[in-house]
This record gives sequence, structure tokens and C-alpha cells, in this order.
Amino acid sequence: MKSTPSDEQLVAYLDNQLDSEQRERLDTAIAADPMLGLRLQWLKRSDLPFKASYDELTRQAPVDRLQAMLDDLPSPARPAFNRRWVLAAAAGLVASGVLADRLFLNWQQSEEKENWRELVADYMTLYVPQTLDHLPVDDSALRAQLQTLDARLGLSLAPANLLLPGAAFKRAQILEYEGVPIAQITYLDPVHGPLALCIIRSNRGSRPLAEEQRRGLNIVHWAGMEHAWMLIGHNPTSDLAEMASLLRKRLGA
Repeated sequence: MKSTPSDEQLVAYLDNQLDSEQRERLDTAIAADPMLGLRLQWLKRSDLPFKASYDELTRQAPVDRLQAMLDDLPSPARPAFNRRWVLAAAAGLVASGVLADRLFLNWQQSEEKENWRELVADYMTLYVPQTLDHLPVDDSALRAQLQTLDARLGLSLAPANLLLPGAAFKRAQILEYEGVPIAQITYLDPVHGPLALCIIRSNRGSRPLAEEQRRGLNIVHWAGMEHAWMLIGHNPTSDLAEMASLLRKRLGA
């Protein structure tokens, strides 16, 4: 597809309302864009009562008033719309100030929160120092692990560029959620415990450093043109921000 599919198209895809050609184009787009596949999964998992909401909107719709407005138009200017269109337009008028806003805000908030960071935070709550302290620090093994990350995510990571002050580089591995790869580079801080740099493909554009907390962990995150990045751990946020700035400069991220 030449343009990014809209949420309406994805919902129609999930509801099996597309013809075979449209569905095939969407299948191709989803296969080519992991983030689109992730977006589809979130729409699929939504527990909002879409059908019931629209049924209620149809019942509330000012159908008679809209029909009267159309009937008042001069015949040459009157569009050849049927009652189904009138119902849809009426429901749209009601929805525009209520349901549409709520659905849009719900999706926008989930996008802004970057739910992949929530997934990483869930995973990182399981880490304790003993998870990492027994791992041998072997330069050739780390390079091999980084090559796996490079191949999956289109990166070019050198061990020297990933070193962080006061934390030992312990492991690089690929995690995956719903077919979307997430790179995880883990460190062990002798004071604050496990620390991780995580990376995912992202085409939402460059974004500056931002801070947040999830699951009792501190996070500093940012984005380049092709990837989104996050540092997560129990380290103070100010320390994470300094590390993030250092990594961003070294990696051009």
C-alpha cells in the first residue's frame, strides 16, 4: 500500500469487511511493517464495545432532521444518497463529539505511551542481580550476540559504543512480541542492579529524551528516524539521562 492504512481500514480487515484485493494489499503491508502488525494486534485486543456503541448511536441519530434537510435541497443539487447513507451520517454526527473522540484518544494515548516499553518493564521486573552476575564477559560472544541484533533490526552496534560508566555489559539478545523483535542489551550495575538498553524499529520520527516510570523502574526513552530506544533500571533518572545522552551521541540514534 502506498500510504499507511487507517484504523478504520484495519478494523474493517479484522471484521472481514474488505474484498479480496483490499485484504491482499493489507496482508502485504502488515507483513512488511512490524509496527503495523503490532497496531493491528492492539486493535484486535480492544475490549471497547464497538458494535453496541454504534447501534446506540444509530438509535440516537437525528435521521428525520437530516432527511428533511436533504429534501429541502433543489433537485439538481440534491445528492443521490439513500437511507443507509443518512443513517451513517447521522450516527457520525453523534459520534463525532463522543465515541470518535474517545476512540481516537484511546489509540493516541496507547501510541504515546509506547506499549512496547510497558512490555519491557514487565519483563525487567523479573531481573535480579543473580540473573546476570554469573554470565561470563566474553568479547567475541558479545560481538556475535550484537550481530544477531544488527541482522534483525538493521542496526550497526559495536561493543565499544555500548559501554556505560559503572555498569558491566553482560548480554545482548532478541526478544519478540507478536512477531515484533525487540533488542535487549543488559548491564549489571553494582549499586542499582540490572539495567537494560532496549531498541525497536520505529518510523514515527526523531524524538528527544523523555522520562517516565513503569513497574517501579525508571525509564529514559528517545527515538531516531528508524528506531526507538529506551534505558530502564533502578538507577536514578538523572543518571539514566546522562547515559542515554552518551549512547545517543555515540550511536547517532
